Order: sequence, then structure tokens, then C-alpha cells
Amino acid sequence: MTCVPDDRRSTDAALIAASIAEPEQFAPVFERHLDAVFGYFARRLPRAEAADLTAEVFRLAFAARSRFDPTYPSARPWLYGFALNVWRGHLRSRDREAWALRRLASAPVVPNVAGEAATDDALDAARRWPAVAQAIEALPPDEREALLLLAWEELSYAEIALATRVPVGTVRSRINRARARLREPAAASGQPSIDRQPLPTEVTDHG
Repeated sequence: MTCVPDDRRSTDAALIAASIAEPEQFAPVFERHLDAVFGYFARRLPRAEAADLTAEVFRLAFAARSRFDPTYPSARPWLYGFALNVWRGHLRSRDREAWALRRLASAPVVPNVAGEAATDDALDAARRWPAVAQAIEALPPDEREALLLLAWEELSYAEIALATRVPVGTVRSRINRARARLREPAAASGQPSIDRQPLPTEVTDHG
């Protein structure tokens, strides 16, 4: 049995490397990132469909585990790369894509607030959200993809580059353009965020 050194046992890279000879070593990677991958789809689809697509992501990742780059300690951006491809395949029908984007616009937004103002803030955010969601729907797909990976999935610029297989500079440009397109409708609606996490006015590279 392959022994993963104690100081590297917790990294995805070590587990994936060990899983080449011992497939069961992939299980902790699945457990760590299941919620994140499922959340990616659940924000866009009903839970049953989200579960099916999540399973497909891990099936593809397991089959491709020998090609994982071990210089990356976390498999999360790599898994989002599979999620993007699975999502694109799911949206080959434009009718299905339009339905998913309409669902995005109708999704409730509940801000992170506490105390007596929580209910009022939640209602206010829900009222403002459709205008921002409509602007997100109008974004070019590449820009929308990058922006949602940043805001919803909380990936760094470097991780988005890895997931989308483009240079970091391209990611930065896409997010800059998306923010510029959103700034006017977001300001008009008074809604500064596209989900529970705020979108900063200025781009800062946290990757």
C-alpha cells in the first residue's frame, strides 16, 4: 500500500498522486470539494440536475487524475475546469441556457446581516437583485463565467485562469470589462453585489 507522507497527507496533490495506484485515495478529494462543486450547479439548476452534473464532474476528474498537475496543492480550480465544461455541455440548447439565466434573475439574494435590520435588508436586496441579474445575463459568456467564478465560487484570479485555461491577464481583462458593464445598472438599482459576496468597485488581483 502506498504511504503518503504525514506532512503531505492533507494536500489534494498527494492524495491524487496516491490514487493512481490506490483509487480509494481519491475519496477525500471528493469529500472536500463535493459541496463547492454541487453549489456551482445548484445556483443554476434544480437540485436533482445539480446532483447529476456534480457526479459527472467527479467521474471525469477521477478518470483524468493521472493528468493532474501536482504543483497545485488544491484540486478545487482543476475541478471547476471540469464543472465549466460540463455546464457548457448542459447549455448546448439555447432554450435551456435562457431558462437557466432567468432562474438566476429570480434567485433570492440574502445579504450577510445581523440584528433587527436583517429582514429589511434581505427584502431590499431581493428587490434590487433582478436589475443586476438582468445585466449579468447580458454579459458575454466568457465575462459572465469569470465574474461568477470570482464572486460566487470565490476563486482567485490565478485559480480562474487555471479553471478556464486562459492566462491570468485574460481573466483580469474579462472581469474588468464585466465590472464596467455592470457598474451603471448596479448603481442605478442600488445593488452593489451579484450575490451574497460584494463585488469591489476596483479590481484587485488576490491571486
